[in-house]
Amino acid sequence: MERVLGIGGWFVRAKDPAALGEWYRDCIGLDLDQHGLWQQQAGPTVFAAFESDTDYFGSRGQQTMLNFRVRDLDAMLAQLRQRGAAVDDETQDMDGVGRFGWVTDPEGNRIELWQPS
Repeated sequence: MERVLGIGGWFVRAKDPAALGEWYRDCIGLDLDQHGLWQQQAGPTVFAAFESDTDYFGSRGQQTMLNFRVRDLDAMLAQLRQRGAAVDDETQDMDGVGRFGWVTDPEGNRIELWQPS
């Protein structure tokens, strides 16, 4: 059986694609080249299906949520707040898994930030 090798891309609709790409580069720190290619560090990736009525993604209209691994959750959240991003006040700890925080991008997409244990 053939199997996927990893996440090959994340594609999102945007009212202003250039501005949203710039936000991800400048606020989140995605080191994108001119084609949008990002060489990420190796590490775990989680796939999880949620109930259709979950509020975990924020807006009910948001069908998926991207989760970025971060080295230091507190530093990333502080950086985002300094840039005026919509950062949730709550963080969450999950024993043996890590810490989580959330930010909403300028187009209204809720993103999860994960500092693995």
